[in-house]
Amino acid sequence: MSPSFDPIPAVPALRSEVPAPTHPDRLHVNRNAKAFSSGAESLVDLPAGALFAKITGITPGKKAYTSVQTGPDSHIELNSDLVYCNHSCAPSVVFDMARMEVRVVDEKPLKKGDALTFFYPSTEWDMDQAFTCTCGAQECKGWISGAKTMPLEALEGYWLNGHIAELLNERK
Repeated sequence: MSPSFDPIPAVPALRSEVPAPTHPDRLHVNRNAKAFSSGAESLVDLPAGALFAKITGITPGKKAYTSVQTGPDSHIELNSDLVYCNHSCAPSVVFDMARMEVRVVDEKPLKKGDALTFFYPSTEWDMDQAFTCTCGAQECKGWISGAKTMPLEALEGYWLNGHIAELLNERK
């Protein structure tokens, strides 16, 4: 499993501080005491391309391991259990920052119990914390640091947010 960005450690002393789930009908957070090893799984079956959840309750933020990039120079904090959606090079959902929604990928339906993952370079140009991906997908990219450092061929076939496409065009 690739690293997740677990802003709330799941150690017994802090369990009383864990906030109530923000999407209890949609996802379950599998908390793990090991750093960056928690993750989210779907509680629902949805067809390919379906809306999984609206992104609400956000606050402006700066580039951080918990933030999501929304434009060339803007980031938000999700302030929800969506923050537990990990990276995968074979993602199950996309984070559409123009529409402020999470949707099931167009390629395959989402099943109850599936890990909720998205392709981090689809939102992130230059990540705060790069990492070696261990998603295990056949198409695994290995080093994940954002779209800025990836060859264009490595991004082909992935859904990308408009701000990432715009930055890639500027890079050409």
